[in-house]
Amino acid sequence: MIIDKSGVFHLFVSSSSELNSSIDENRGCLVHISSTDLKTWKVNESILTGQRNVPECPDYFYWNKWYYLVYSQNGNTSYVMSRNPYGPWQQPKFQALDEDWSNVVKTAEFTNGRRIAASWIPSKRDNKDDAGEMFGGCILLREVVQLKDGTLITKFPEETVSVIGPELNLNPILDSKVTKTGVGNYSIDAQGAIGSFHADKIPMNSRITLEINPLGNNDEVGLFIRSGKNASEGYKVSFSASKQTVWLGNTKIESVTGLDKPFTVDIIMKDDIIDICINNQRCIVNRLSERKGETVWFFAKQGKVAFKNIKIYPILNE
Repeated sequence: MIIDKSGVFHLFVSSSSELNSSIDENRGCLVHISSTDLKTWKVNESILTGQRNVPECPDYFYWNKWYYLVYSQNGNTSYVMSRNPYGPWQQPKFQALDEDWSNVVKTAEFTNGRRIAASWIPSKRDNKDDAGEMFGGCILLREVVQLKDGTLITKFPEETVSVIGPELNLNPILDSKVTKTGVGNYSIDAQGAIGSFHADKIPMNSRITLEINPLGNNDEVGLFIRSGKNASEGYKVSFSASKQTVWLGNTKIESVTGLDKPFTVDIIMKDDIIDICINNQRCIVNRLSERKGETVWFFAKQGKVAFKNIKIYPILNE
């Protein structure tokens, strides 16, 4: 519920339209009702229509001349934006709040003009990586940043990043397609092939930061974390510029731009939660508990890629 400048109460109610539609499956809507006394309510034109599933748990806020309507469907969160309080609504360039394992995102004002989003990471049945979700889990926080055109991006809030120990001294093993170019810097030339290097004895609870610099087109580039020999039994973290996707194990985010240029990666592995921030603009999280290998592999497929400023830190018990 919100209260406008005139003191009128506005409530957005999850519903399904009974009206005939040219596309029958898109009946999900948010009904807009208003009241001056919380007793008598007026039904206004629906604030959001045409949704395949009933939109749930709406959130609404005004920020720097933009209005945002946030809603969830099957746990995943989307938003639309407008210069006017109740639309017409504009679809953003990409949905930065939409992560499969970040459920029902809500946002709130924070200090110094910042905004924080909170959601929850559901548990998985029987703690199996590929099992479905169960209700309840752990809180997940994101800092929301507004671009000039009103589009929202997300990153880790600095206040919530885990306490880390001293940087590990890495001595990666390189294959024939890899060249060391400096401390923490490696170049892979794998045109028509795949190249990789790996580091062993990486603690299960670790933070990995690096920069990935594509030197032309490639099929995909990334890491295998909590892995074993030959990158087996690990979790693949994959970046594809052509598909604009980022994969973390069995989940992905889409419309991730900028992967054809140098971008930063921040990976936090803490117990069964793996959380990744890409270029301080997009995030992806997953709950993965089955694989516990101590090797991290870095790879590039079908192209030239430079890995720079690779740093790995153990996460300390807080």
